[in-house]
Parts: sequence; C-alpha cells; structure tokens
Amino acid sequence: MNKQHLPWHSRFDLLGITFLLFLAASIGAIPSIEGSGRDLDYLGNLSRFVAQFFPPDWSILDRTLSGLLETVQIALVSTLLAIVLSFLISLGASQNVAPPWVLWPTRMLLNLIRTIPSLLWALLAVVIVGSNSLAGVIALTLYSVGYLAKFFSETFESTDLSSQKALTSMGAGPIQAFQYGLWPNARPIIWSHCLWMLEYNVRSASIIGYVGAGGIGLHLKLYAESADSWNKFSLVLLCILVIVTLLDFAGEKIRKSIRDKLDGTVD
Repeated sequence: MNKQHLPWHSRFDLLGITFLLFLAASIGAIPSIEGSGRDLDYLGNLSRFVAQFFPPDWSILDRTLSGLLETVQIALVSTLLAIVLSFLISLGASQNVAPPWVLWPTRMLLNLIRTIPSLLWALLAVVIVGSNSLAGVIALTLYSVGYLAKFFSETFESTDLSSQKALTSMGAGPIQAFQYGLWPNARPIIWSHCLWMLEYNVRSASIIGYVGAGGIGLHLKLYAESADSWNKFSLVLLCILVIVTLLDFAGEKIRKSIRDKLDGTVD
C-alpha cells in the first residue's frame, strides 16, 4: 500500500513519535517558567551591566595569556587521555563489537560518569590532588570519557557493517575485521568527535578553575567577585573567544581535509 494512502497516525515511526513527545513536553513546560514577579527594567538592567564590560582592560593581557596557556594545556592533555580511554571503553559499549555481558555494565558505567557534572568532577579532583592543573586534567578526562565513549560507540553501531562481515566470512579475526572493515568508515566521524571535544574542553577548562582546578577560571572568579573588574572579565572572555574561534576554524579545515581525502579514495 502506498504510504500516502495510509492513515495519518500510521505514518509515524519511532523517530516521529519521539519528536512529537519532545515537542509536547517542551510546550507543556512553558507555563512553569516564571520570572521574579517584580516589575523590573530588564533592558535597562542589561544595558547598564553590559556597559561595565567596555572597554576591556588590556593591562592584564600578559597574565591573561599565561592563564589561557595553562587552560589550553589542560584541555589538550585531558582530551588526549580521554580519546585513548574512550576508544577502549567504546568497544565494550558497542552492540556490534562487545558481548552482552560486557555491553550493559560498560553502558551503565558511562551513564554514571555522565551523571556527574564537570564542576563536581573538578571538586572531587581538587579534594584528592589539591588545587592545581592536575586536578583540571583529571576532572576533564573523566567528564570527557563519559561523552566521547558514547559518541564512539554510537558511531561504530551506525557504521556500515558489510565490509566487516565480508572480512569475517573470509576468515579474518575480530581485530582484522575491525581494523580493515569497520574502522575506515568510522574514522572521519571519530576524529570529528575528538575535535569537538577539544573545543569543548577549552571552554570547560576555563570554568573549572572556579573551584581551583587550574587555568583561566580562577581569573574569571576573581574578576567576577570584584564589583569594578568587569572590564577585566570582558578581556578574559575576549581572549577565550579568540582561542575557541581559532580551534573551530582549524577543526573545520581538518574535517574538510578528511572528507576530501575520503572522496578521493572513493573516486
């Protein structure tokens, strides 16, 4: 039967039903969003607050760049460690790679990791190793593993398995089938997730300093607590914006290079 002649309710698959439920829940939640109940000059308050950010105080540029360097170093090290750990863990969380007795405990572990926010990971790390950049690396590594391992496992599960099955039928072992069948198709998406995680960790490393986990976050905390330092705060934000923008630009170039290389291989 032509799908156009089916009753309207028969045209929805699981994705369509999920979207409808999400839409209904979102609209239903709107009435519960309340303000303070006071008659406030929102635009006036916002304009007066924003005015304190300008002009940025360039006198603190040297120490800001020093804090940013530590922030980027924390993000780089934690992302590298997270990639290695996530790759190994994701194999145990992929239905087409791991047996059920490994799959479900691994997924529960990832759910537990993602339950804990990055700031709480940072607090726990500071309690264990003290207030330093090592605490930031530990916190962001654990936090990143919860997401990267999930992204990796979903990538492996959604990749075309025909090549892997063909190699297996020809007598290839599990490692060979993964290396030459599954990995080449999953690699571009995996690297894309890694680049995204690095960008995210630069921003996160800027925040976890609020609780003493190193990086530029401590500067942000000090300036936010000083009533007359919002122009210093704005300079730090401006520098973070430059770093994140450069990372985004570089990441897009790398992703494009990977796509072009794959297209050339297919041709």
